[in-house]
Amino acid sequence: MSMTVSQLASAAEVTAETVRHYTRQKLLASTRDPNNGYQLYDASQLKRLRFINQSRSLGFSLKEISAILGHEAAGDSPCPMVRDLLQQRVPVIEAKIADLQQQLQRMQKALGQWQQMPDGAPDGHRICHLIETWEQQ
Repeated sequence: MSMTVSQLASAAEVTAETVRHYTRQKLLASTRDPNNGYQLYDASQLKRLRFINQSRSLGFSLKEISAILGHEAAGDSPCPMVRDLLQQRVPVIEAKIADLQQQLQRMQKALGQWQQMPDGAPDGHRICHLIETWEQQ
């Protein structure tokens, strides 16, 4: 069963541009229909595209996914590399979440302070008095 770009994209719930991009990055392989030049993909590419989507949802970059697929193509298990990458990434993501939680608290505090403050008109000295007079207590 051969699928066009749009059929593959629809089956994997991605955009056609995503399929084209992954094909240009050599993450997907296509053949050309000799009658019209359309790119055609088989069922193995749909499986591969779904794997790419799952990998992206776990935070893997396209470069990392390419390396994972390279291990698989060489007959080597990519699982140790995948595990190592996630073990390295989890503390980084935890730190980002902590930073975002702090930023959210600052934003909520600022918004609470600003709710009752009047709007200011630009006067050539200030851009936005809300930001310029805000202090993180």
